Amino acid sequence: MKYWKKLSRPQLIKKIDTALESTVDFESSRYLGYPVSHLDENVFNTSGTSLDNAPILKSFIANPNNIGCHTLGKSEEAFKGSQELEKEVIRVLAVDIFKAKEDEYDGYIATGGTEANIQALWVYRNLFKKEFNASLDEMVILSSEDTHYSVHKGSNLLSVENVSIPVDFNSREIIASALDTIVGKLASEGKKYFMVISNMATTMFGSVDNPDVYAEILTKHNVNFKIHVDGAFGGFIYPITNKQSTINFENPNVTSITIDAHKMLQAPYGTGVFLCRKGYIENVLTKEAQYVDGMDLTLSGSRSGANAIAVWMILFSYGYYGWFEKINTLILRTEWLCDQLNTLNVAYFRDPFMNIVTIKSSYVPEDLAHQFGLVPDTHDGENSWYKVIVMDHVEIDDLLKFVEELKVSQLQKIN
Repeated sequence: MKYWKKLSRPQLIKKIDTALESTVDFESSRYLGYPVSHLDENVFNTSGTSLDNAPILKSFIANPNNIGCHTLGKSEEAFKGSQELEKEVIRVLAVDIFKAKEDEYDGYIATGGTEANIQALWVYRNLFKKEFNASLDEMVILSSEDTHYSVHKGSNLLSVENVSIPVDFNSREIIASALDTIVGKLASEGKKYFMVISNMATTMFGSVDNPDVYAEILTKHNVNFKIHVDGAFGGFIYPITNKQSTINFENPNVTSITIDAHKMLQAPYGTGVFLCRKGYIENVLTKEAQYVDGMDLTLSGSRSGANAIAVWMILFSYGYYGWFEKINTLILRTEWLCDQLNTLNVAYFRDPFMNIVTIKSSYVPEDLAHQFGLVPDTHDGENSWYKVIVMDHVEIDDLLKFVEELKVSQLQKIN
C-alpha cells in the first residue's frame, strides 16, 4: 500500500485540527457572501473541553461544505482543509484499493451508493450524447436482475431504458447466453450505446458479476459500451479478501466504481464514493453554477465536509493491515456459519470472499427469521431467500443462537 497507512490517535487529531484551521471559522470570520455558517449554537452545544478529543464532532460543528470535485480543477477556498482530506481518501481508494495509476482518476464522496450509481449513468448518458450525438432511445442500461434498485431510479431520472439480465437461481451468475440474446435483440431494435452496471456484491446475495462477460458479448455485437462497477457493499471487502480480483482500474473494461463508506466502513450515513477514470466526470459539468469557485461536477452539489473527514479518520485509524485483520475476522465468522449450515444440510448462497450468507427460505421458519432480523428478498408476496450479513456487531455467540434455533426447527420438521 502506497498511501493507506495507520496513524496514531494524536496524529489523527492533529491532522484534522490542521484541516479545520484552514477552513473558514464562521465563528470569528467576517465572510459576508457565503450561504453557510457554523452549527447554530442556540440549538447545538458547540463548545467545551469534551470536543478536544472528538475531532469528528468538531468537524460537524465547523460545518465545511465540500461542494465540487477536488481531484479536478479549482475548489472553494473557504473549505480547503476538509477538501484536502477528501482528496487523500479518494487517492487511497483509487490507487491502493482499485489500482488506478497516479493522477489518472477522479472522484468524490457522494451521499451514498444510490447517488454514485446515478452519477455514473449521468456521466455515460452525456458522454454518448456529446461524442456520438446519441438519442435517448438509442441508449440502454444493462444490469442483472439482482442489481440494486438505484439503477431503476437512474433509468427513470435519465429517461434511459433499463433491461435486466436473468441470473442462475442457485449460483446468482449472469446467464451469458441470455445476455447474448438480449444484446442481439436490443441491437437489432436500434440500441447502439450501452451503460452496464456490474455488481461487486449484490445487496441481497453478495454475488459478484464478472464485467468481462458483459464486455465480451457487447464487443461481439459491435456496440459502444461503458461499464460501471457497483461495489457499494463489496468495495471495502472484496478487493481485500480476493487478492486475484481483476475488478479494478487495471481492467480496461472498468470505467467507474461505486463504494459505500456507511456500510462496512461504519461511517455516518450519507457517505458513498464515486470513482472514475480521468476524462469522464467533465461530461456532467454544470456550467450555470458560475458563483461556485471551481467546477460543479457532482449530482448532489453541496456535500458534508465532516462526512469526508469521518471517512478519512476511519481509513487512517486502521491502515491497510488493521483493516485486513478486521475484514478477515468477519470472514472467519461467516465461514463458521456456513460450516454449521452445511452440517444441518441447509441450502444457501455465499460468495467465498464475502460476509453475506443468503439462505433458502424453505429452511427458515418465518418466526425465526423475524426473531433474528433476517432480511427477505421481497416483502411483497412469498419470498425465496433470507439473508444474514456478518457485520461488526455480529459475533459467533449471536450466530450460535441462530444456529441452535435453526437446528430445533429442522428437528421439528423431521418429527
